[in-house]
Amino acid sequence: MTVSAEGGPAEQARPLDDEPGPRSWARAFNDLGQGWRQRSLWGYLGWQDIKQRYRRSILGPLWISISMAVIATAMGILYGALFQEDIKTFLPYVATGLLIWNFVQGCILEGSEVFIANEGLIRFLPAPLSLHVYRLVWRQTLFFAHNVIIWVALMIIFPHPLGWASFMAIPAFALLVLNGGWITILSGIIATRFRDIPPIVASLTQLLFFMTPIVWSYDRLRDNPAVAERAQIAELNPVMHFVEILRQPMLGDPIVWRHWLVVGVITVVGWGAALVCMRNYRSRVAYWV
Repeated sequence: MTVSAEGGPAEQARPLDDEPGPRSWARAFNDLGQGWRQRSLWGYLGWQDIKQRYRRSILGPLWISISMAVIATAMGILYGALFQEDIKTFLPYVATGLLIWNFVQGCILEGSEVFIANEGLIRFLPAPLSLHVYRLVWRQTLFFAHNVIIWVALMIIFPHPLGWASFMAIPAFALLVLNGGWITILSGIIATRFRDIPPIVASLTQLLFFMTPIVWSYDRLRDNPAVAERAQIAELNPVMHFVEILRQPMLGDPIVWRHWLVVGVITVVGWGAALVCMRNYRSRVAYWV
């Protein structure tokens, strides 16, 4: 027992708990867990983002589907004529590709600015960083759900042989959502530190659109002996595999499992990189914004 200056017994010092430091796996996973538990908040905020975008509009969020339908129809007719494709199969092909591309593009473009756009909330609201990630991915999911109406309409107008394999669209979209999460975390943190990243990402995303088989058919080019070897370069585009794992079951096409394998590898590697970035730099985002 120790004695205090007044001659009385001094209180024994309590050992401090081993609290994880700012760069720790515990804090990174705790941030993700806390953000998920606040899903009622980011779910509401994501829906409000859509409502605010179409505030005082008569049709409201239906404009999402209308604009998508107009673009898909115009591009389907135009590129169908250029490539001499049957409109009955090519229009659903293009529309479904655009539907998936809009989700991927939204996660990439808005993900690179997710923390910059929420600067005020990050600085003054004691909330987990992942809340803003969940909010963005949820908002893109709502956009996708709105646009699925176009796919339903096309399946009624131009029937496709949908079967049990079409249910593979559910795990395929789940994989898209999972990858949207790590893309948002990784690009968001890097772009917050280096503000030149968002315009670079925007330029590369525009290039990716033309390199992804959305308005052109990869199978048609691959079967053409004149360009077959060059067409295989498209396999190096990761977005192509994400589009195909969802478009194939949605159109009733045979499932090509190599696309699923590539997406699985990208998912594991991407989340690994995002978690490392989250562990090392999560605490600095509030200062960088």
